Amino acid sequence: MINLQIAKWGNSLAVRIPADYVRKIGMKEGDHLVAQVGADGALNLRLPSQWSRQAFAEELAREANTLPMGSSVIEQLRQEARY
Repeated sequence: MINLQIAKWGNSLAVRIPADYVRKIGMKEGDHLVAQVGADGALNLRLPSQWSRQAFAEELAREANTLPMGSSVIEQLRQEARY
């Protein structure tokens, strides 16, 4: 977490985003951000979603081998069920 200072920019206010953060999220000059104010007054800024079904499926396939396989939750519920 970092504290940022708000500065005047014309008739508006602006926040400078440190270069490390810009590089980390892959933002560049001219990009648009989505701003949302939370119920607690938090200001959330994010790049618009660039979600890709194919990229997600590939990532899931790569990570599937690292997930532990457990017993079926449904089977456990059936065994413990009281009718």
